[in-house]
Amino acid sequence: MHDIDELAGVENIGKVTIAKLKALGIEHVEDLVLFNPEELEELAGIDFERALRIVRAARRIAGWETKAYTGREYAALLQKRDALSSGVASIDELMGGGFTVYDIYEFAGEFGTGKTQLCHQLAVTVQLPPARGGLGGGAVYVDTEGTFSPERIEGIGERFGVEDPLSGIYVVRPLSVDELEEFVVRGLPKVLKSGARLVVIDSVIALYRAQFRGREWLAMRQQRINYMLDWLKRLSRLYGTVTVITNQVVSVPSAWGVAVKLPAGGNIIAHASTHRFLMKRTGETFLVEVLDSPRLPRGASAEFAIARDGLRDAR
Repeated sequence: MHDIDELAGVENIGKVTIAKLKALGIEHVEDLVLFNPEELEELAGIDFERALRIVRAARRIAGWETKAYTGREYAALLQKRDALSSGVASIDELMGGGFTVYDIYEFAGEFGTGKTQLCHQLAVTVQLPPARGGLGGGAVYVDTEGTFSPERIEGIGERFGVEDPLSGIYVVRPLSVDELEEFVVRGLPKVLKSGARLVVIDSVIALYRAQFRGREWLAMRQQRINYMLDWLKRLSRLYGTVTVITNQVVSVPSAWGVAVKLPAGGNIIAHASTHRFLMKRTGETFLVEVLDSPRLPRGASAEFAIARDGLRDAR
């Protein structure tokens, strides 16, 4: 990380401007890479031209300049990405070897289909060393519905041999859309600098559905969801994180007269998510099915069970 003071004197950036950035909690040059000039102009109260110079200078200092790769080079970069194990062989196989960094994984389903249980397990397995399928880092668990269970975390931690797993998890309980968005933009980067490698939002749609009611608020709701998810993408690229979001479902009438369950949030969440899955209960076991993915076959599925110590393979 490059200290923000390294910008002083570059492109006529003065100490007063540096002080304004520090007052906003921007301590490193890499923090500025995340911003568009318009965002920095509004946030710091500086003119657009100065904001533009700051952002471009930050990219140069941080070595974050845009580069074109051949398809072969890009494929090699993707192959080198870190991957996180769920601790369930069938789910890892479905994911193509685990949950890879930079991607956003969306899990939608009705209540009681295992979404929160999966998030809890990932928050533990991410703390394992890479040799055991983890990322050797912590987790940020944004709990919008009050379902985070310390007791569940401790039980899963005991199974995987993670000592004091709760100390490796940062829990955030936003009560409003504004609080959620402010944390993602202003607070989350600070936590990721401490070594967190997993970001969970459980659930991504709950606050927006509750606080933007009626069709007259729909456009505003979708814009704000899109902005928040875009920040999650930016942060995942800079800090190398796995991002997992859970989603509710809505009943949609089909052409043959039977209502089908689809993820809430419309096209905004659909486009923002790299991989989309639907979770279902099938008697005594559970199923996670691929809805959409750039590399996973649509309709492919994995069966799993939920035990006292977390998710396990069904067989």
